[in-house]
Formats: sequence, structure tokens, C-alpha cells
Amino acid sequence: MNLILFQRDECHLCDQAVFVLAQTRAGDFEPRWIDADTVLEHAYGLRVPVLRRVDTGAELDWPFDARRVRAFLEE
Repeated sequence: MNLILFQRDECHLCDQAVFVLAQTRAGDFEPRWIDADTVLEHAYGLRVPVLRRVDTGAELDWPFDARRVRAFLEE
């Protein structure tokens, strides 16, 4: 499954999200940095980190834990 993690530079919540994804063994994900992209900044500025499934477009906003990530991936 293809995943994108929208995040910012020097974001401790984003670091925690990466840890949760590793803990969950969610697989590879594409990090998408929003800092230099005005469109992404507008869409995700207050929401990061956000996990998106490429196949469905579904998004999971922070805060999430391993249980929520597993459920999100099974949807």
C-alpha cells in the first residue's frame, strides 16, 4: 500500500508519527514536506502530521497511535 506522510521540518509531532508508523510496521511511506509548497501549506498547515492512503485518498490526522493506524490501513 502506498502511503504519504505530510509533515514539516523540525516538527516533533511529525517525528512521533514516523515512530508510530515504524512501530506499526506500516511499510514504506513517502514523506511529503509542506514547508516550501504554498498549496500544501494551505491544505495541511495546521493539521500535520497527516497520513494519506494513495489508493483511496483517505487521510488520518494526528494524533494517531498504532491501533488507529492499523484500523486505517484495513479500511
